[in-house]
Amino acid sequence: MINLKQSLMIAVSLCLGTFSFAGNPHPAGNRIRTQWADEVSPTNSHPEYPRPQMVRKDWMSLNGLWNYSILPKKSGKPSAYDGRILVPFAVESSLSGVCRKVGDNDALWYETCFKVPSGWNGKRLRLNFEAVDWKAEVYVNDVLVGIHTGGYAPFSFDITSVLKKGKEQKLVLKVTDATNHSFQPHGKQVLDPNGIWYTAVTGIWQSVWLEPVSQGSVRSYYAVSDIDSDRMDIMIDEDDAKDGDIVQVELFEGGIGYSPEMGPEGMPIARLKAVCGSPVSLTVPGMHVWSPDDPYLYGLRISIFRNGKLIDRVNGYAAMRKISVVKDSLGHTRIGLNNRPLFQLGPLDQGWWPDGLYTAPTDEALKYDLVKTRDFGYNMIRKHVKVEPSRWYFYCDQLGLMVWQDMPSIADNSKNKWGTSHYGEGTDYPVSDAGKANYYKEWGEIINARKFFQCIVVWVPFNEAWGQFDTRKVVDFTRKQDGTRLIDPASGGNYEECGDIVDIHHYPEPKMLLWNEGYVNVLGEFGGIGLPVEGHLWQSDKNWGYVKYQSGKEVTDKYESFADMLIGLIDEGCSAAVYTQTTDVEGEVNGLMTYDRKVTKQDESRLRSINKRIIGSLK
Repeated sequence: MINLKQSLMIAVSLCLGTFSFAGNPHPAGNRIRTQWADEVSPTNSHPEYPRPQMVRKDWMSLNGLWNYSILPKKSGKPSAYDGRILVPFAVESSLSGVCRKVGDNDALWYETCFKVPSGWNGKRLRLNFEAVDWKAEVYVNDVLVGIHTGGYAPFSFDITSVLKKGKEQKLVLKVTDATNHSFQPHGKQVLDPNGIWYTAVTGIWQSVWLEPVSQGSVRSYYAVSDIDSDRMDIMIDEDDAKDGDIVQVELFEGGIGYSPEMGPEGMPIARLKAVCGSPVSLTVPGMHVWSPDDPYLYGLRISIFRNGKLIDRVNGYAAMRKISVVKDSLGHTRIGLNNRPLFQLGPLDQGWWPDGLYTAPTDEALKYDLVKTRDFGYNMIRKHVKVEPSRWYFYCDQLGLMVWQDMPSIADNSKNKWGTSHYGEGTDYPVSDAGKANYYKEWGEIINARKFFQCIVVWVPFNEAWGQFDTRKVVDFTRKQDGTRLIDPASGGNYEECGDIVDIHHYPEPKMLLWNEGYVNVLGEFGGIGLPVEGHLWQSDKNWGYVKYQSGKEVTDKYESFADMLIGLIDEGCSAAVYTQTTDVEGEVNGLMTYDRKVTKQDESRLRSINKRIIGSLK
């Protein structure tokens, strides 16, 4: 295995020379930053294994300093580069060292070099991108190896055929990104940020890495638990499988401390072999279910054998849990976890950072928000119109945080009617056929890339009529991609009787504007209690919240009054609630924490006690 520090140095030094703070100021800009910004360096730029759900022992990070240029979209490859950029931070971010805007008529070019370790000879080499926003054209040694569109899903290319034996390999990317000037999903990003719309993010914003694989390897897998029959079904997608190849799946006792990077330990509690391409079904002895109070994870090991010889092996993990619609003792329709009603309460989590924008400064920072969310007494997060790196969901699995996963929106609701309190009140956004086709492509890729993670319990295709279209068809599509989660068709309005959930938004106090006992009724957004904290603001003016106060005590008092109202709604049938929001974001000051994560605005012990009381009120 290549030493991680050595691999990083290989990746950043061959074409780029030695990094100099004097030659390339880093970080760029003069905005507020988090405490983790000072830990970021060219040799320590997200060095962790990017895919914790499926780990191989050999890999090489390509994160670090690359060359970059911003040119007109129609220009060819740059003859010289503008400077250096720290991957995987978007070019607009402070931590990239660049902090420049990319317009919809621009192209962002990247260049780096790497050398393939000699120990990988005879293997296929995959070049993996965890996320690039939006259109990426990838060249290796001046050969186009592939094109990918979509800013939120991982993708990879087999680059074996274009490698130069024993030589340095040149990697070049051309990225274009129209953000909100096209039909592409972009969430809260806009080219001219204001109010609830934030700074655009362009290019590489998650890890880039190399991985040697065999001719005959595990491409992906999907473990589906059936707690009613103590069974786990594992569907395995293999690359280049041959007739007679055998897959072996082993399940291990794990617990909340299980880490797939270390691999499972001890003897497997279940093992089964099957012909490649066949689903594998394991009986789970002494089944231990996953829940927020007991987030138990099983170790998983998948091996492929050819003619009796091991040719590929990956470490992973799985969980036994069930999300469904149930009735409570009073006949209200509820969300059930492991067949029991459980009130789900969590913050609206935007996932933005003042120094990294879409990208957390470090892995510790990425986990920090989740740990604090649990400390605050919540058991759920609504991941708002953004998709996070795999490690974020891995930590949710470990910490016992349920996730409602939004699809990043493709537009606002400026060209359609947003109905908020009655069925049939709203209208569809005028989405082109090309926009619809791309929506289905990207939403399908996101679901298939993230459905592995057991923390995800609800899919949310649309928010507040932003770019909403053909709702019933989109729900059917979502169900076809993954039928194991609930579907919240339209969070906050433009309701149709489909999916599983009716989701009301009401600010600032909790209030339900529509009830339908044939569905799960939830309060998808409320709160927004604002408190600007001097010295921790993104900008000096135009800061706003739905309501604003002057002290942490006032904010906590108001939150407690909202809690009393919410408990009354729970008694009437409300099954989940989402409070706005985890942190301040740019001009929004309604976070539980400031944007730089340096101040928790509420009394934390009171907040935790209040949230526990809310969750416990559903009997």
